[in-house]
Amino acid sequence: MTEKVGEERAGLKRGRGGLAPCQDTLYLSGMTESAIPAEIAKLGFEDALQQLEEIVRGLEGGKGRLEESIKAYERGALLKQHCENKLREAQMKISRIVVAADGAVKAQPAEL
Repeated sequence: MTEKVGEERAGLKRGRGGLAPCQDTLYLSGMTESAIPAEIAKLGFEDALQQLEEIVRGLEGGKGRLEESIKAYERGALLKQHCENKLREAQMKISRIVVAADGAVKAQPAEL
């Protein structure tokens, strides 16, 4: 109970991805593809990763204004989630072929 009261005072609430701000909450972890803006969802893995790398370089440089940095960070979090979703989709499609001791051939999910 104390934990919940402390969270409320801090302006936080529990969601699928853990604690998040109460107002206009955007849950970045545990996000589904449908929660990602269409402009990001249409990107292929490589393009999204390239944009994410550019954002990281920009943030590491620390030369931007605070508001711009926050927007870049938020976009970077969405790009990261999109890339993770794309990798998860690819992993589900890939399987490895295994020959059992008795000679039977079967497919197993790849461990990436």
